[in-house]
Amino acid sequence: MPQIRFSVSATTRPPREGEVDGEAYHFLDEEAFRKAIAENRLLEYEEVYPGRFYGTLRSEVDASSANQPVLLDVDVVGALNVKKQYGRQCLAVFVRAPDMETLEKRLRGRGTEDEASLRARLDKAAFEMSFESSFDHSVINDDLDVAAAELIALTRSFVATFDHG
Repeated sequence: MPQIRFSVSATTRPPREGEVDGEAYHFLDEEAFRKAIAENRLLEYEEVYPGRFYGTLRSEVDASSANQPVLLDVDVVGALNVKKQYGRQCLAVFVRAPDMETLEKRLRGRGTEDEASLRARLDKAAFEMSFESSFDHSVINDDLDVAAAELIALTRSFVATFDHG
């Protein structure tokens, strides 16, 4: 779906090796992030982990239209905040691992987390699961190709509602 543009989130976390500012994330220090909050330049934001803010700059969404929608990859709280603001103009899809054991295996396989941050991510995921029913749809990422096909079908159907009325 080439008409869909991916929103680049803002974060206070430092870039990982190979990540480019403005492509992977908009990397901001905490002072700049707090200034963006104060100036209402963030559509949604959250302190996801202590000292680690993530959010969506309004400018990322303001550039969208019915012909060029924007895709946001945000956490549960952020998604529900966006859904609250945009209502039926927003499709909120909850994507999850089949179970907590699979999620832990995937996170360990990445090799990007120390044990403390891994535990924090797993605890957060368990909390987020309680919000699944608040989303328009839920997709279980057990098989990547199947999950991707399901997401594409949901998105095409949603975008078509704006193309035809």
